[in-house]
Amino acid sequence: MIDQAYLDNLHVRISELETEMSQPGVASDQQKMQMLMRDYMHQKNVAAAAGIFLALQDTISESRELLADTDTDAELKEMAEMELTEAEEKLPAAEKAVMVALLPPEPSDSKNVIIEIRAGTGGDEAAIFAGDLFRMYSRYAETNGLKLSLMDVSPSEVGGYKEVVFSVEGEDVYKRLKYESGTHRVQRVPETETQGRIHTSAATVAVLAEVEDVDIEIKNEDLKIDTYRASGAGGQHVNTTDSAIRITHIPTGTVVQCQDERSQHKNKAAAMRVLRAKIYEQQQAAIEAEQAETRRSQVGSGDRSEKIRTYNYPQNRLTDHRINLTLYKLDRVMDGDLDEIFTALYEHDVELKIKAQTKSI
Repeated sequence: MIDQAYLDNLHVRISELETEMSQPGVASDQQKMQMLMRDYMHQKNVAAAAGIFLALQDTISESRELLADTDTDAELKEMAEMELTEAEEKLPAAEKAVMVALLPPEPSDSKNVIIEIRAGTGGDEAAIFAGDLFRMYSRYAETNGLKLSLMDVSPSEVGGYKEVVFSVEGEDVYKRLKYESGTHRVQRVPETETQGRIHTSAATVAVLAEVEDVDIEIKNEDLKIDTYRASGAGGQHVNTTDSAIRITHIPTGTVVQCQDERSQHKNKAAAMRVLRAKIYEQQQAAIEAEQAETRRSQVGSGDRSEKIRTYNYPQNRLTDHRINLTLYKLDRVMDGDLDEIFTALYEHDVELKIKAQTKSI
């Protein structure tokens, strides 16, 4: 129950966290400091939301008392009625804000991401669509001040990509992009189609939270590292040296590769970033599989086999099937205008988690 005693306890906890974070030994422990900072920000957000909610409740209670008191003069009653109406209108939103703030923070939300896009069914048109998706995310990153870096590219002969892997760095990147995992389907008339028939093809997207060495331990003896000659863009140097790297994580059979950088050392570092992200994702999926309620509270499963969105070019229409969202501005979406979609997905996810949290109380 949210009451004044609860708020007082929050302030005590916040003060304790401030004291702990100021200790000399904590500042040098990056992992512990991150954990404490997440808890601190969570408690601060809850306290702020709870403070507003309790203040509105107090206003409602005081206004009702004034209106019930026969000695209250007419002018004061008029003010009390206005304050009561205003507070009652704001209370539902304030209560929802408390429920949102109470949701436990997700450690991965603040992480950078690694995105893999692969052409699916549809042949050449699927590869072209994979390239369109890459451009869409590139434009989003550019307009939002995020850093995008290519890691591995397998171009298609007709344009686009058979596969493209890249990283995106910035504030709360995973929180914004995590709902993009799944199958993206496109409906349009290919340039080579002489009869004007609409074709359907698809590409799969995987969004991985990038993790550091402190998040996951990978033993050197569990790795098989191969070098090979890179192909594709990059100039003569790329084609004449064994600079590309393929790493196999023996215990899980996970294979990653990188050839976009010109040096073997840089490609190995990039491949290890992808490997850590994939192993971390596997571990998180195993944990979530054991937590059925948590899994049900998410927007989709994040499985690449799940059809999440359709891009219909003839109608300039985008449909996100998970939340029944339809927008008739596909041209703008493909140019990186993704905020409306990301916000809708996040808010829907929050609603589901609030419902799950309410049931468990």
